[in-house]
Amino acid sequence: MMRLLSWIVTLGAAGLVVVAGVGFYLFQHFSADLPDYSHLAEYQPPTTTRVHAGDGRVLSEFAVQQRVFVPIETIPLRVRNAFISAEDQNFYSHPGIDFRSVARAALTNLSQLGQNRRPEGASTITQQVAKNFLLTNEVSLERKVREALLAFRIEQTLSKDQILELYLNEIYLGGGAYGVAAAALLYFNKSLDNLTLAEAAYLAALPKAPNNYHPTRRTEQAVIRRNWVLGRMREDGFITPEEARAAMEQPLETRSRTEAEVARADYFTEDVRREIMRQFGADALYEGGLSVRTSLVPELQRFADDALRNGVLTYDRRFGWRGPLENIEIDDEGWLIPLRRVERPEGAEGWDLAIVLDDEIAEEVPIGLSDGSRGRIPMEELRWARPQLEDRRVGNEPSHPSDVLALGDVILVERLDRQEENTEARDAESSESEAAEDGAAEGETAEDGTAEDDSGEDKTAEDAPAPRYALRQIPEVNGALVALDPHTGRVLAMSGGFSYELSEFNRASQANRQTGSSFKPFVYLAALENGFTPSSIILDAPFVINQGPGQGQWRPSNYSNRYYGPTPLRVGVELSRNLMTVRLAQNVGMDKVVDVAERFDLLDNPPPVLSLALGAGETTALRITSAYAMLVNGGKRITPTLIDRVQDRHGKTIYRHESRSCDGCNLEGDYDGSPPPVLTDTREQIVDSAAAYQIVSMLEGVVQRGTATSVRAVGKPLAGKTGTTNDYKDAWFVGFSPDLAVGVYIGFDQPAYLGPRQSGGAVAAPIFRDFMMAALEDEPATPFRVPDSVRLVRVVRDTGEPASQSGRGVIWEAFKEGTGPGDGPGLLDGAPLGSAAAAPPAIGGMDDSGSGAGGLY
Repeated sequence: MMRLLSWIVTLGAAGLVVVAGVGFYLFQHFSADLPDYSHLAEYQPPTTTRVHAGDGRVLSEFAVQQRVFVPIETIPLRVRNAFISAEDQNFYSHPGIDFRSVARAALTNLSQLGQNRRPEGASTITQQVAKNFLLTNEVSLERKVREALLAFRIEQTLSKDQILELYLNEIYLGGGAYGVAAAALLYFNKSLDNLTLAEAAYLAALPKAPNNYHPTRRTEQAVIRRNWVLGRMREDGFITPEEARAAMEQPLETRSRTEAEVARADYFTEDVRREIMRQFGADALYEGGLSVRTSLVPELQRFADDALRNGVLTYDRRFGWRGPLENIEIDDEGWLIPLRRVERPEGAEGWDLAIVLDDEIAEEVPIGLSDGSRGRIPMEELRWARPQLEDRRVGNEPSHPSDVLALGDVILVERLDRQEENTEARDAESSESEAAEDGAAEGETAEDGTAEDDSGEDKTAEDAPAPRYALRQIPEVNGALVALDPHTGRVLAMSGGFSYELSEFNRASQANRQTGSSFKPFVYLAALENGFTPSSIILDAPFVINQGPGQGQWRPSNYSNRYYGPTPLRVGVELSRNLMTVRLAQNVGMDKVVDVAERFDLLDNPPPVLSLALGAGETTALRITSAYAMLVNGGKRITPTLIDRVQDRHGKTIYRHESRSCDGCNLEGDYDGSPPPVLTDTREQIVDSAAAYQIVSMLEGVVQRGTATSVRAVGKPLAGKTGTTNDYKDAWFVGFSPDLAVGVYIGFDQPAYLGPRQSGGAVAAPIFRDFMMAALEDEPATPFRVPDSVRLVRVVRDTGEPASQSGRGVIWEAFKEGTGPGDGPGLLDGAPLGSAAAAPPAIGGMDDSGSGAGGLY
C-alpha cells in the first residue's frame, strides 16, 4: 500500500513538473514576441480635426477615424457604468482576465459544438484594449492566449481608469465614429454630459455589432439591446429599478446637427484643408485632433454663393437654351419609372428632374417630377429659352411651349413659390423637396394633393392647381467671388464657382486670369507717386508704337473707338480710357508700374511691357482683391488669410494669424478704470496714404459716374473698377466699402468669347452690387476715411480746373498737401508717335492681329 501511494505521489509530482514545464514552454513561446505595450501609457489615438467658422459653427471634419478624445475624468459616470455593465461587470476587481466569465463561455462553447456558430468570448475590457491596440481580430486559441498575457501585463502597468479611458476613446461604435464622444455627436448631437441614461445605454449596446443595432434601420433590435444594457445596470446596482423602467420606456430618437450648428463653404473649406496640410502635414490634419478657427462669416458666405450663382445664371439665360437632358418615349408603363432611371446631373443642387407631359398647351407646360408629383411651367418662364446660334448669338423669343420643349423631354426645373433671392430660401426649398421625395417613397400624398403609383397615373385628384416651376439649365460659364477684411486680410467669404459638386477647382484662389482694366488703378497710382495729380491733363488720342522688325504696329484703342482729347486723369480712371492709360504708363515708365504691382503682390514677375498697363498680366481673384484692399486701408500691407487660429488636441495654440502682442490686455483683479491698451499697428506702409486715398476717390467716381453706375443702387459709399479683356474673355469687378473688399470674376474655364458687350460692368458689377446690397443692408453708410495729409478742393470734373462754388459737374477732388489743380506734369502730346524713343523693349501680350491683349472697359 505504501509502495502504491509512493508511486502515485511520484507520478503526480512528475506530472506537475511536466505540466509546469509545458506551461513554462507555452508561456515563453507565446510571450516571446508580444507587442510592446509600454507606450499605451502615453498613447494618443488619432482624433478628428475640426474646422470652424468665425462664429464657431462647424465647417468640416477631417479624420481617418472620427474620434474626439475625452479624458476619463470628464466622461460621465453613467456612461462609464453603462459600458462596464454591458462589457465587463467585474472590471474593477479582476486582474485582466475574468476567470468566471471564461468558465461560463467555455461551457457555452462546448454545448454548441457542431452547430457551426462563432465561439462565444469572455474578453474583459482590458483584453479588448490589448486586442484593439496590439493584436488582430483573428479567431484562434493562440490569439486569445496572447491577448490574456497582454491583459495581465497591461493591468500591472496602467491603472483601471487609464485602461477604461483607452477603451472608451478607441472602441468603434458604428457610422465611422470611434470612441464615446464621437458616437454621442453622431447619434444624438450631444456632448457626453448631456446624454440621457437611455442614450448612454444605447451607446454601450453597440460595441459587439454596431450595424446590428442601427437606430433607424434596425430600431427594434436596437431598443431590445439598449434595454438589456439598462437591465444589467440595474442588476449591478448602478441605477434603480425606477430609473431603469423610465429609461426603457423612452423611444430611441437620433438627432443630427442643425443648420444653426453647421455652416457650408465648400471652396473655402478645401483651401483651409490644403493650408493645414501645407503647414502641419497630413498626420496632423487627419489624426492630430486640431481645432481650426477660420475667418469665415457664414452669413456673408451665403450672400456670396447666392449672388454668384444668380449672376452666372443671369448671364447664361442671355444666350438661350441648349436643350433638354434627354428625351424619353412615354409608353404603357407611364412616365415615372423611366424618369427615375435618369441620373440627376452634377451641379443641379436644389433643382428637380422633370419630364414634359404635353407641349401643345399654349399657356403652360404640364410636367411630372421624379417624386411622383406634377407641376406646370408658365409660358413666361420659357421666354428666355431662345435657340442658340453661332458666336454667342440667339434666335427669336419663343411664342409657344413647343418652340422650346417636346413631349418626353427630361429637364431641370426650380419651383417658383419656393424660389427666393437669398440662400436661406434655397435651403428651405431643398428641405421641402427632400420631404416630398420621402413622402412619395412611403406612398404618402404628394404636395399637389395627388398620390401616384409607379406608373405616374393619378390615384386621387384635387382641384388645387399644380405648383409652378421655372425651366433651368446648368451654365457653362463660371466665376468666383471673394470678400475680405481690408484691415486684416481675413477672408470672410469665398465662392469658387457655380457648384462645388460640378467642379472642385477654386476659381477664387487657383484660376489665373488676365485682369483687364481692373489693373489700371495701379498704373494711375504709379503716376500719383511720381508727381501727377487727379486733375493732371492726359491726352486721349491715337497711340501707335512699332513692335519691332516684322511685327507691325501696336494700335490700342478705346472701348468706344473714339478719341476725347485732353482729359483729366480722374476721368481716365472713371471711364476706363485705354489710350490715356497707355500714354501715362509710357511717360511714368513701366518699371515704376511693375514696382507698384510687386509691392501690392498683384502679379508674379510682371514684365515691364506696355500691354501690362491694360491688364495683360494674370492673377487670381484673391490676390487682386487683396491689392484693392490695401488701397482702401490707407496703403498698409496685408496678407490674405483663411485661418485665425489653430489649437492642438490639448488646446495649446500652435498658430495665430494675429501676431501682435497686447501688453496690459490680461489684467489681474478688477478693472481699475485705466485707459485700455493700444495695439501697435505693425503693418508695413507700402504706399503713401494720400496717394492711396486719391485712387479710392477716383474709384468711387467709377461707381458714381463711370463704368459701374449699376452699383449705385446699393445706396452706400462704394468704390471699384470694372475689368474686361480683349474679345470679352474675362469680366471683372473689384471694389470695396470702407471696411469690406470684394472681387468678382466671370469667364469660361477654357477662356472663350463671353458674347457681345459682355463687359465687367454688364456681367461682374451686378454680382458685386447684389452681394453688397445684402452684406451692407444693416450697416451704416460709412464714408471713406480721408487722411490728414489730403486736402479736398472743388474742381470741375471734366476739366480739372478749380471751381469757386458747387454746381453741375463740380466735385471735391483730393490733393496731397502742397499740391492743387494745375500742379504736376501733364501729357498733352507725349513722345513722338511711333518713335524708337517712345517704344519700350517689348509690347507683350500680342495676338495674331497685332492688337494688344489689354483691358477694354
